[in-house]
This record gives sequence, structure tokens and C-alpha cells, in this order.
Amino acid sequence: QVQLVESGGGSVQAGESLKLTCAASGDIFKGCDMGWYRQAPGKEREVVAKISYADKTEYTDSVKGRDAISLNSAKNTLYLQMNSLKTEETAKYYCAECTGYELNSAGGLSVRADYWGKGTLVTVSS
Repeated sequence: QVQLVESGGGSVQAGESLKLTCAASGDIFKGCDMGWYRQAPGKEREVVAKISYADKTEYTDSVKGRDAISLNSAKNTLYLQMNSLKTEETAKYYCAECTGYELNSAGGLSVRADYWGKGTLVTVSS
């Protein structure tokens, strides 16, 4: 069993930065990737950034060049540094392990993970 606990969310002004932290415990890092996701009210959960067991990173286009995902394996901790935040990035941010996609009831793809944290809220105001 894996436990993921996010922290670091808060309320900031547009253009400011935040660093999210995900503390992981349990049977972790067994060849799976880890990632940060976000879900705004009324919207689907979406991927923000992912990092593989080999430290390969991926970012959604809207955060490329602004955000950085990193993993400290010794501390079992995942980070997301978010810079130049925009109001449209207001959402609840989730940490996840062993991520992927699955078919949803509408016939499209939804994000999935074997393990999710409970999330941390990020509010960006203008």
C-alpha cells in the first residue's frame, strides 16, 4: 500500500510562485512513474507533469518552461515548482503514482493512477 500526502498549496497572486510537496510512504518507487495532476471545479482531472523512474520528465504544454517536477528518492518526496502562476491554474493539485489513462463512460480517455493523494488547493487571483 502507498500513501501520498500533498502540501504547499495556498492562495497567491498571478505571476507568483508556489512549490508543492508530496510525501510518499509505503511500497513506493517500484518502477512506476509519479506525477502531479490538477482538477478545477467542473473540469476533468488533467496531468500537469510526470517523472519516470529513470528521471525522464514530461509536462503539459501550458506549463512548459514555467514548472519543474523533481523527485528526491532518498526522502521519498515529489515536488512541483510552479512559477508565473496564472488565474486559470486555480485547481486542486494531486500527487499520483503509477499513472496512465483509461477509457471513460463517454468513450474518451481519463487519467488514472494506482495511488492518489487527497490533494492540495491552489488558488491564483488576479
